[in-house]
Amino acid sequence: MDRRAPVFHTLGCRLNAYETEAMKRLTDEAGLGDAVVVNTCAVTQEAVRKARQDIRRLRRENPNATVIVTGCAAQTDPDTFAAMPEVDRVIGNTEKMAPQTWRSFAAPDLVGETERVQVDDIMSVTETAGHLIDGFGTRSRAYVQVQNGCDHRCTFCIIPYGRGNSRSVPAGVVVDQIRRLRENGFNEVVLTGVDLTSWGADLPGTPKLGDLVRRILKLVPDLPRLRISSIDSIEVDEALMEAIATEPRLMPHMHLSLQHGHDLILKRMKRRHLRDDAIRFCEEARRLRPDMVFGADIIAGFPTETEEHFEDSLRLVEECGLTWLHVFPYSARPGTPAARMPQLHGQLVKERAARLREAGARAAEAHLSAQVGRTHAVLMENARMGRTEQFAEVLFSEDRPVGDIVPATVSGHEGTQLLA
Repeated sequence: MDRRAPVFHTLGCRLNAYETEAMKRLTDEAGLGDAVVVNTCAVTQEAVRKARQDIRRLRRENPNATVIVTGCAAQTDPDTFAAMPEVDRVIGNTEKMAPQTWRSFAAPDLVGETERVQVDDIMSVTETAGHLIDGFGTRSRAYVQVQNGCDHRCTFCIIPYGRGNSRSVPAGVVVDQIRRLRENGFNEVVLTGVDLTSWGADLPGTPKLGDLVRRILKLVPDLPRLRISSIDSIEVDEALMEAIATEPRLMPHMHLSLQHGHDLILKRMKRRHLRDDAIRFCEEARRLRPDMVFGADIIAGFPTETEEHFEDSLRLVEECGLTWLHVFPYSARPGTPAARMPQLHGQLVKERAARLREAGARAAEAHLSAQVGRTHAVLMENARMGRTEQFAEVLFSEDRPVGDIVPATVSGHEGTQLLA
């Protein structure tokens, strides 16, 4: 009888989704049978609550399976998950990428019984895991992990304790992978990482992210589109700014880790930029590339935030010309400095988050309205939907070839989507 393939459930960021794809290959190679693998997120307290809720549901749906919990929440708080009666095993972010881990689960009689909780010190990890995969994403867009971990210690953030310190994938390895992806028909590649602009700091010669971008575009000349994911604008280097200005294959869409619009709160967050730095970066990037569109992460209701502080975040949406907002209601993470600061009332935090989302919706509406009548090169993600260079969704009335880049004149928009 054929073994039942493991069930995977992924929470959180694109990097987690990437690593789930790697785990699928590792469990398949190991021959792991009836199991449920939950890849958790720790970015907010709500993410941890959601993980626990999903674990209980998955256990009810798979009563005879081995439930294995991993990811950032398992790394930072293994005891919480080990105490759940629904959980059989807890493994850390390093262990989940090790073939030996999955072989021991699949064949304990051959490998030997292992401990129920396997979570080592993530800060001792100095290399990126060897789990590069070709083709994760849609049939048109692939995601390539070039960096993991973070050397910064923002006061609200638990992620460095889940991911460890920053470490980079060497440029040659990245280029070779992207060449294979292009040979397999992918028209767009997205570079991903936890702190992408720190790429290269641990490599010989300390290259910068801009150097990697320019090297990819030079050595993979037939790659139509290269996109970079979330970046820290204060760490953007000159080579990346030059690429923004001169490389049309680098997509005019950047997601910025801004977090707030008031200098005092930014200092209490232990961010590395001030309000004016963010505004100057957006102005300069848009001067170099007039069609540039920005997304941004912004936290509402950080401890000690006054109405005046919050209104500076609202104004930042317009002053930076932000289009796609990811709004996070502040959530205290135990063990972080911000959790020990004076907290705002939960209802006030929710109200401010809602106001920020409304500002984001107005900004997105203005961008979509401005596209009507314009022609875009749209990468088709399925037969009826694709994305522009600026990452806006476009709905088509007739089928188009999936994975192709097709010209489309925008006729209107509905909700958050353009129509063509």
